[in-house]
Amino acid sequence: MRILQQGFSDHIASGATTLATCWRLTRRDGLVLGFTDHDVALEFEGTRFDSALGLDGGATAAKLGAQVDNSEVSGFLHVDAVTENDILLGRYDGAEVETWRVNWRNPAVRHLLRRDTIGEITREDGVFRLELRSAQHALNVARGRIYQNLCSAELGDNRCGINLEAAAFKAETVVTDVRGRQSVAVTLLSGFKSGWFDFGRATWTAGARQGKTDRLVTQIQHAGETVLAFNQPVGDWVEAGDTLTLHAGCDRRFVTCRQKFANSVNFRGFPHIPGNDFILRYPRPGADFHGRPLVK
Repeated sequence: MRILQQGFSDHIASGATTLATCWRLTRRDGLVLGFTDHDVALEFEGTRFDSALGLDGGATAAKLGAQVDNSEVSGFLHVDAVTENDILLGRYDGAEVETWRVNWRNPAVRHLLRRDTIGEITREDGVFRLELRSAQHALNVARGRIYQNLCSAELGDNRCGINLEAAAFKAETVVTDVRGRQSVAVTLLSGFKSGWFDFGRATWTAGARQGKTDRLVTQIQHAGETVLAFNQPVGDWVEAGDTLTLHAGCDRRFVTCRQKFANSVNFRGFPHIPGNDFILRYPRPGADFHGRPLVK
């Protein structure tokens, strides 16, 4: 049962309401934007809710149990608010959206309807549509550990313990050429061999992608330069002169943890568990069944 504050409840019971819908959007980088379907701007709790021409909220499907409730907000792209370039760069992915019903004559009389996160974003003919997912969406995240050969920790987190800010695992570089949508050339990373930053992270410190962190796939030293390949398109927003900071990567194997990071004591996988192929094997003459660990 939804409980309304007295002032808002009295306004609803009056029979003649002056209500508008407001959306407060908080991106993961801390930027806060406010929109309203009213024809003039409203303001409360330190946020200005600008009148967004054509902004409209869709119907909300309320479900019982732990299922995710979905709704939608759509509107025109505004140069000084939600831009197509920011959407393509992923700056709104996972942003929090609060939906309010507000008495536009007295914004102090209001009610928070729901708090969601942005899911899928679609763009079409200058219109954007934001899918809003309820808090139950967080329950879909896998929890706990899985018995597998590979490490389940994220390189550099508390479970791993490696300091990625150490000089051996960090490098700053500059883009010299864009080789494709998912590949760029940077100044030669002297002192680092090819593959050292494979599966690592690149944080952009200047340029259109400034503040974004992207996953690396490969790092190859070749002919006096370094070529980086990413797991998603970056070339459309990168140009020569952009700077980035690289952090070393890990393929999550036990041998890499031991030889590259000397961190086998914190390995969070189970490398000694036999796989399905081992379980299905049967004794053969000359086979080695010594019972020692499969991984040393």
